[in-house]
Amino acid sequence: MHRSLPRPLAMAIFIGMLQVPAQAALNAVDPGAYVAANGGFPAWYQDNHGRALDLCLTKAVSSRVAGAPGAPAYMCTLLPTPGVFDDTQPIVFPGNFPDEAFWFTADAAIVDASRGINLSYGTAVEAAFASGEPLAGDQVSFARVRIRVDVPTAGTYVITHPYGVEVFDVAAGGRRAINMTRDIGIAGAGDFSGALKGDVGPFLRSVNGPYSEGSERFIGDPNLEERVTGSPFKTNFVRIEGPGGIDLRTELFAVSGKLSDVALPTPLMPQRSTYSRHTENGDLRAQQDIFVMAPPPPASVSLTSQAPQLNLSEANGTGAWYAQSVLNPSVGAVLTLNADNRAAIPTSSPTIANVPLTDLVTIIQAQYRLSTGQLTLVASSSDETTPPVLTARTGNGTLIGDLSGDGALKSLNTSLSPIPPAKVTVTSASGGSDTEDVVLVP
Repeated sequence: MHRSLPRPLAMAIFIGMLQVPAQAALNAVDPGAYVAANGGFPAWYQDNHGRALDLCLTKAVSSRVAGAPGAPAYMCTLLPTPGVFDDTQPIVFPGNFPDEAFWFTADAAIVDASRGINLSYGTAVEAAFASGEPLAGDQVSFARVRIRVDVPTAGTYVITHPYGVEVFDVAAGGRRAINMTRDIGIAGAGDFSGALKGDVGPFLRSVNGPYSEGSERFIGDPNLEERVTGSPFKTNFVRIEGPGGIDLRTELFAVSGKLSDVALPTPLMPQRSTYSRHTENGDLRAQQDIFVMAPPPPASVSLTSQAPQLNLSEANGTGAWYAQSVLNPSVGAVLTLNADNRAAIPTSSPTIANVPLTDLVTIIQAQYRLSTGQLTLVASSSDETTPPVLTARTGNGTLIGDLSGDGALKSLNTSLSPIPPAKVTVTSASGGSDTEDVVLVP
């Protein structure tokens, strides 16, 4: 699936009508320095579950699958290229170095001749060269999702895979009637952060791994097809649905990736920390809601800024954590969170993050009347006992004014011309904010 990169490097991207990407799929990349032993590439990428994979250049071979003459069963995806890379010789940059190398690969296939379906799926975090062949200063990296399918007839096809859902309207059946390659991350040479924004991650890994070959450990054996885990959507399969009742799937992948020994902090990405309070029958009702992304169990996440500490819960193995505290907060409070993934990755270290606690602001109405130039805003704060000041701005930050009202629900009517704002943002003096598109009426 991977020996198809054109030279010089170019991307032909055929994107489906619908894409559901992962969020914060990769967490970090080796900041350098980048050495010749790795071809001038980063030594590792880390996903948001805390696993770091080295650039897979070792010639360790599988102890589970025998190689064929001239084709060793490498644990890394090492692709010989005549005149460029001879895998029987020592790897030396740039004289004998792969023109494509990988931190991670996962490939799957669905073939059903009776239905006219031949699907190949490949995903990777890849190292390559802008001009095609190994050259200092030409190094690029990217996260790839590739789907190629022979289909029997025209129609709408839906493909679900570990990193999203793609919908294709196919005009006519035939070979590679679906042909999508999405490479995210290619930028100027030496900038390897772009792949962090791709769709790939967390890294899929064999349910039977990790595998050890000598002192090296791997998340899978690319010489085997096995079930995997790690999809951020719990879709650890590839499925194609289409006209005439086509509904085929596979849960088998060939996966490669060498686990790194680098010691890294546990990923911790706060999503939301808000409070609300109101009075009910004369009694104060208060709560704090904390949402974070972190590695799933056996990792742990706790709120340590209160006593006793509050342990967050994770429900579905995707790394989404939540907890609620009923303590009455102080306006402007700062919460301290601790994430610890050493139970799964002994080389990791706990991460402590301080996050502000804010109210939750909700814009209920944002309307602009074209005939009068009148903007109407209605918004609320989750703090009903001490309602904060709410201030409105346009999408570009221009001040509109303060909303007014006696309670937590406040409004603003003002003339705003000559053109309406596309968006408005309402910000609370207690730190919360909300942004919405403005609805235009005659």
